Amino acid sequence: MTLQSQPELLAEASVNQWLNNHPNWRLEADKLVSERSFHDFSQAWGFMSRVALLAEQQQHHPEWTNVYNRVVINLTTHDAGGLTARDTSLAEAIDALGNP
Repeated sequence: MTLQSQPELLAEASVNQWLNNHPNWRLEADKLVSERSFHDFSQAWGFMSRVALLAEQQQHHPEWTNVYNRVVINLTTHDAGGLTARDTSLAEAIDALGNP
């Protein structure tokens, strides 16, 4: 049996630098948060489906909500107790999907 190492928390300076380069995200209660608006529910749901596939590929899953055309995504690494490279990596993959 192989033990997986605990993901390393990102330093505050690293998080701030990352946020400066990713305007779709903000820091809120030790989570990366992004709010996305779409034309309608169908577009929002399609976006969530694409994010779900990314999350499965990366084995890192968001906390999120959807109300009609609005999706709010929260990323944090619970087992590390804050932000890690897993969060920024998924956030960058989400940004690469675009936003209609």
